[in-house]
Amino acid sequence: QVQLVESGGGLVQAGGSLRLSCAASGSIFSINAMGWYRQAPGKQRELVAAFTNGDNTQYGDSVKGRFTISRDNAKNTVYLQMNSLKPEDTGIYYCNVVVVATSRALFQHWGQGSQVTVSL
Repeated sequence: QVQLVESGGGLVQAGGSLRLSCAASGSIFSINAMGWYRQAPGKQRELVAAFTNGDNTQYGDSVKGRFTISRDNAKNTVYLQMNSLKPEDTGIYYCNVVVVATSRALFQHWGQGSQVTVSL
């Protein structure tokens, strides 16, 4: 079993900053990929930022230059620093982690979601 615990969401004024955290625990041999997605009301879930293929990062076009993804491998934790927030950044942010189990099988897990609300 793998658990993902997210923290750090909240309400912030436009131009402000928030930092999200997602800690993975449980039956983890290693972590293949970690990232953040978000879903705004009435819209599909979209990529915000992710680590892929080791230390390579990928960002959604709308957050480039404002958001930064980072991680602490020792703690199996991924972070999302969000600066210069805009009202259109409002949504539920989900942590996504691809875990390599002890059997070497890959499993994708989602966090519980963190509400981020940016007001004018």
